[in-house]
Formats: sequence, C-alpha cells, structure tokens
Amino acid sequence: MGDREEDEELQMALRMSLQGSPPAQPEPKRSKPPPAAAESPEAEARRKQRELMAAAAERRLRAAASPAAVSVARSSPPRPTAAVEVPAPAPEAVREEEKAEEHAQAAGVSMEEEAEGVDVEVEEGEELPPDVAEKLWTMVFGAGVSKAVLAQWSNQGIRLNSDQYVSLRHKTAACLFVASDEHTDGCPETFVTIFFMSMQSTADSMFSSDPETTMGLVQHEGGPCGVLATVQAYVLKYLLFFSEDLSNPEVSNPLYTLGKRRFYQSSFAAGDDFSSLTDDRKTRALVHAMVEILFLCGTGKRAVVASIAHANRGKTGAVLEGLSVESAVDLQKVLRTSTLTSRKDAFDILLANIPSFESRLGAMLFLISALLSRGLEHIQADRDDPSQPLVTAPFGHASQEIVNLLLCGEAVPNVFDGKMDLGGGMSLKGIPNNVEVGFLTLLESLNLCKVGQYLKCPKWPIWVVGSESHYTVLFALNPNVQEENELEERESKIRRAFDAQDQSGGGGFISVEGFQQVLNDTDINFPSDKLEDLCNAGIIVWSEFWQALLQLDKRAGGMKDPTGLMGKKQFTIFHFNGIAKSVLNGNASAGGSSPIQRPRLCKLNVTVPPRWTQDEYLADVVSASTSSSKDDSILSLAPPVQTNQHAPLVDCIRTRWPRAVCSWTGDVPSIV
Repeated sequence: MGDREEDEELQMALRMSLQGSPPAQPEPKRSKPPPAAAESPEAEARRKQRELMAAAAERRLRAAASPAAVSVARSSPPRPTAAVEVPAPAPEAVREEEKAEEHAQAAGVSMEEEAEGVDVEVEEGEELPPDVAEKLWTMVFGAGVSKAVLAQWSNQGIRLNSDQYVSLRHKTAACLFVASDEHTDGCPETFVTIFFMSMQSTADSMFSSDPETTMGLVQHEGGPCGVLATVQAYVLKYLLFFSEDLSNPEVSNPLYTLGKRRFYQSSFAAGDDFSSLTDDRKTRALVHAMVEILFLCGTGKRAVVASIAHANRGKTGAVLEGLSVESAVDLQKVLRTSTLTSRKDAFDILLANIPSFESRLGAMLFLISALLSRGLEHIQADRDDPSQPLVTAPFGHASQEIVNLLLCGEAVPNVFDGKMDLGGGMSLKGIPNNVEVGFLTLLESLNLCKVGQYLKCPKWPIWVVGSESHYTVLFALNPNVQEENELEERESKIRRAFDAQDQSGGGGFISVEGFQQVLNDTDINFPSDKLEDLCNAGIIVWSEFWQALLQLDKRAGGMKDPTGLMGKKQFTIFHFNGIAKSVLNGNASAGGSSPIQRPRLCKLNVTVPPRWTQDEYLADVVSASTSSSKDDSILSLAPPVQTNQHAPLVDCIRTRWPRAVCSWTGDVPSIV
C-alpha cells in the first residue's frame, strides 16, 4: 500500500516538473507520519511542495546522471532513499555513491545526525606539510613581503563585487541549510539539485554584470591581474570557439581540440553577442579553462586543486571571516589539496569548489594550484633566478614567470622562443613550444624585450597584453586573422631562422657563421658581390639583411614582389580590461552622460598596409626611428578612408602586425 502511494506521489511530482509550475492546491498522499500539531498550514504547504519538487528532481537526475550529481556525491554521504521504482543510475554514478557511503560509514557519521543539520566532515583534500607550505610561501612572496601586497592577493577572487558576492554566498548557505534541516524524504539528489542551482546563481558574481562585458572576469585589486587575465584568455577560448562543447568534460584535451582548430580556422567566426551568454555556459567555460591550465602545468598527467579547509556546503564566507593569511603557517592551516589524473574528475572537483575560487582568496588559490601542479622543484628549475619571489616587489605584480607558467606550463622568465645560449654552459630559458593563447607586451615596442613567434602566433587568436603595471586581453572572433599569405609566411620563416642565430638578446644582429646557417636553412641565394657586401662588417644586421631580401627575386629566395600589393589585411579585434574604469559613454543607451565604473570592452578596426616594396620598407624604418612623426608616416601609407588613432595598445598590436593602423569608437582602450 505504501509503495503504491509513493508511486502516485512520484507521478504527480513528475507532472509538476514537466508543466513548469505546480497545480493549484496540490494535496498529495503521504506515507510519512503526520506533521506535528504545532506546524502551521503555511509551513505544511511549503514542506509538501518542497518534497514533491525533490522527488521530481530525484527522477530527473538519476535518469540524466549529470556531472553535477557525480561531483557532489563525492563530497556528501548519500541519504537513504524512499522505496520508489526509478530507472537504474549509470554505473559510474553507482560507484561514486558507493564510495561516498563507505566513507560516511568509516567516519562513523549517522544519517540521523546529517538530517539534523549536524556539520559532517567530508573528504576535502590533504593538508600541506609545514615544510612544503614554507617553501611555497617563500617562493611566491619571499621573506619580507609587505602587508599591502598580501592584502592585494588575499582580497581578489573571481567575482563581481563584494556586496553582491556576500549576498549570493548567504543565499547559497541558506539553500544548503534548508536542504540539510528540512524533510527531504532522505533523497541525496535533493542536496545535489539545490547545491548546483546555488552555484549557477552565483555565476554573475564571477563575471561582469554589464551586458557588454558579461564574458569578462572583473578585477578589484592590483597585483593578481596576471593570473586573472590569463584565465580570462582561456575562458574566451571556450566561450568563442567551443560554446557548443562545454558539456563535454574532455573538451580541454589537446587531442579533442586539434580537429576543431583546423575546422574553425578554415570556416568559422565566433559571434560577438556576449549578452546572450548564459550563467551555466560562463561557469563551465571558467572550469574548463582552469582544468586546461592545471593539466598544462602538470605536463598533461595531473592537476592539483587547492581549496579552503572546511569550506564545503557553502560555508566559505564563514570560514574566511576574520581569517588573515600573513605567513606560511596561516596558509598551511587553511589550505587543502587534491591531486587528480582525470580531466573529468578535475572538472567535477573544480566545479564543486567554485565558491572557494569566488572567495577573496580565489586568485591566490588558483596560483597555488598551478604551482603545485607543476611541482615546486620543477618551478625552481624553470627559472633563471630562483632566489627572487614570483610576486614582485614593491607593488605585488604577477611576474612574467607566473604568466608564462599559465600560458605554456613552465615558469620560464623570458618571452623569446626556446633557449638562448650564453656560452660557458649558461643559457636563458624562453617559451619551449606553441601555446594555445599568446602574449604581447608594450615593452617590446620600447625595445626592452623581444617576444617570440610562439607567443605572437598562438593556436587561437587570443593574447594576454602586458604593460608596465597591468595585464589585459586582446582577442579576435575569426581565427583567420593569423593566416599569412605566401610572402608573409616566407618572411616569418626567415625571421625565425635569423632569431635562432641571434645571441644578442634580441639586438637584431648575428655572426657571419650564423648568417651562413640562415641562408642554408631558408634557401636564399645572394649573388656573390651582394653576399660579400653583407659580410664585410663581420656581423649581419637584420635591417640590412631585410633590405637586401626586398631587392632579391622570389625565385632566388628573396621577397621582391612585382605587384607591391601583397600582404594587405583588414580585420576586427577586441580588447578587454577587467579592472573597473570610468566609461564616459557606458550609459549612453540610458540617456545619461556621467561616467560609470565598469570593465572596458573596446572594438578596434585594424588595417595592415602592404609592406613588400622598398619604398614602404624605408618609410617603416624612418617611422620607427622618428617617434614624433610615427603616426603621420603610418597614416600616409594607409588608404585615405582609414582613420588613424593611437594609444599604447596600438603599439602592442604593431608588435604582432607591423605598421597596423587602428581605429575605434568611444573611449580610448586602456592597458593600465
């Protein structure tokens, strides 16, 4: 009799879930004991509605075997279920539930205690040994870190702002409290459903709430921008080019993305309607981005996820309340780590720990996760000077080693390709191979460094942009912006061969022996008299070499083009700055004119004039050496209809596309 009544209840709940709203005045039959006499009619109605919705949720989640259910089943012992006939769950879900049940029994936790809302210890990772915590702390912050720097790194999570963050975290905690204290028919998926819904409701706290910049992570503190901008670049990769694959936990696997990249580069351009992105897609894109970065740091074999101790079940805010992380001892007390070898497991764990990464320790937690995934010994071996902290003094900026770690998986300090041999067994370490998202820097336009082709030409048209004090993101919707015509490919090949022989640290000159190697590698055949002229000085300078190539016919391996028009490009590119700035035209749609504070997204129209004639090359040399007339000389080469605007960002773009002409509408794009 009891089984039939519960079957009827389940059918009613399923009908309610399919209709989207409960029927008027539902009066389901209950097999449970009647409620206490003190319960009010309103409370009884609310309780019955909750129970019906929970039963429907159980049916749907068991049938779907969703990733959210699997991830939470690991961190919460299951409750006894009602004796209703439901479809058999997936074998993987069964195994996870059995593991959770065995853990609960081993811990001596009773189901009655859990139903009463008693705090239950769940498996939440391992505690770092004190010596490892000390080594980690010294590696990141050094011995004499200031409180101002610690404040920056202890108060920057992946969130919108502190007020909305606290409000949403309180809502999450309230939902979870209801799930554990109210009657739920002993259904474990009830907890799963409420927990997952609460995580989705906090997606806006990770991203900007402004419709135009809703795809962007927001920065409130200086310092961790190197971490946030790099994560942002990977998030854009998934939102722009893998938006239909976000439900696949293996989408971050390089083997999965290889075929996609070939297809997209031939026939695909992403859309720019960022306001249509759902909270679920943004959250999943963020988790996929973190999974990819951590496995990249772990050489594809493992990912280490750092989380906050006792922060399960939405209690992150309570755990961090009044907590001060000012030493390795403080860090060791609050930090827990989980090592994972499966991308699916890492996805589930990171998704369940989103509240920790939203918290004020979020940026620090992710940096620590990346460092531990790589391994502290390997981190120190990657660096040229391991004695210096990774967070630079006195302003607490993320070093280039941190950014490179997240971009290429190694904490190398330089941005050129490969290694630079200094002689005597000494060398400088650069980027070891191709990367998914790239890097451009204003410092290259100031001749302070040389970014190699690995970072300039990533697999996807997304770049982290570095200035003297801040990191932002540049991206295109169409991968074709990186395609080169025949002459451009030829120039890139020659330049790579020249740079491989350049031992001057980017000075632009090589030895005669190195020059002969370049000629052999690139099949260039200069006439004997011209070759003798180039080698007379004992060194070969790139500018002189390039001038000679422009006069050498293509059939002899040169760059002489009879038309003089090859190489022209026109495309659109976007720039995102996650730190809140005054935007003059940000509320123009509302009829206002006063500045507002929000992240900035700027759309730039880019034209790259042809560069294959001798006259144009000489004009380029003059413009580079005469900064005061730089813009005018470039404008003279552009089509008459093109409007030329200048900003430091344009100088960064020109390190990737020399002599590019840029224009935009509205506020000047800011890289600080």
